[in-house]
Amino acid sequence: MAANNMIKAYAAKGPDTKLESYEYDAGPLGRNEVEISVDYCGICHSDLSMLNNEWGMSSYPLVAGHEVVGRISAVGDGVSHLSAGQVVGLGWHAGYCQVCSSCGSGDQNLCAKAEGTIVGRHGGFAEKVRAKAASVVPLPEGMDAKTAGPLFCGGITVFNPLVQFEVKPTDKVAVIGIGGLGHIALQFLRAWGCEVTAFTSSEAKASEAKKLGAHHCLNSRSSSEIEQAAGRFDFIISTVNVKLDWDLYLSTLKPKGRLHFVGATLEPLDLNVFSLIMAQRSVSGSPVGSPATIAKMLEFAVQHDIKPVVEMFKFEQINEAIAHVASGKARYRVVLER
Repeated sequence: MAANNMIKAYAAKGPDTKLESYEYDAGPLGRNEVEISVDYCGICHSDLSMLNNEWGMSSYPLVAGHEVVGRISAVGDGVSHLSAGQVVGLGWHAGYCQVCSSCGSGDQNLCAKAEGTIVGRHGGFAEKVRAKAASVVPLPEGMDAKTAGPLFCGGITVFNPLVQFEVKPTDKVAVIGIGGLGHIALQFLRAWGCEVTAFTSSEAKASEAKKLGAHHCLNSRSSSEIEQAAGRFDFIISTVNVKLDWDLYLSTLKPKGRLHFVGATLEPLDLNVFSLIMAQRSVSGSPVGSPATIAKMLEFAVQHDIKPVVEMFKFEQINEAIAHVASGKARYRVVLER
């Protein structure tokens, strides 16, 4: 099936502007590429950051959208493992160099030359999107395509550390921030077998957190509550992008415990090194996962009936949907649908 080179989309013409209808010529389909007809696309805070050039690497007109689920409409001549009509997903990366040591060891997500789906190319706020076949992952049988999109960014961002750092079912794990990332992390950790604690500043979110899998909730604004958790956790995942008293959170880790960042906190971390040294604690961060880890995550989600909690908007409502995400009122992910 031949690809249609003209693609209709929604694009930002500059920072802090509303998205407008936009059509572009994608050119011939590459030999190792696939074209995906977009059925659903999640809206992530990273989309907002790119639309507003908060990271200084946006180019306009910019078509965002990197939590894509749809059907393959065309495949390049060099693609043999995917076929037209397959339901697939596409996340933050749309291609890898495939020759560096990271790619060779299965850590394609760490490839220095990885191609961002919305960095220097057009993403999924469109009728169709293109990507290298190596970055596209089929949905497993039984997965709900409507809610799957956020798993390809938010989901894999919180699942990847469980694999990378060999979190055990017997571990006591805490999640800081119960939002777009944190609410998925709670579900994964509960199904993983961990004792799960949610740190949240919202009483309403505390009750929701328990429904999503948390055994315990602590008020992230209460120093006394956090102090009472001293030495409790094996692993803490921070999903927030705000500055907190990180030394206080470090004190809640057991010896050899780890404070792990997946939320893009822009301010420098103020840490007492002795808190790390004396208890041999660690601080780390990670991005999204490799295609193999994404596939593993999708299978795990189907096995345990884990789904992002989503609010649906039509593609024609894209500016309203983006404003809803920007307001911080989304519960918990927003997905565009045809």
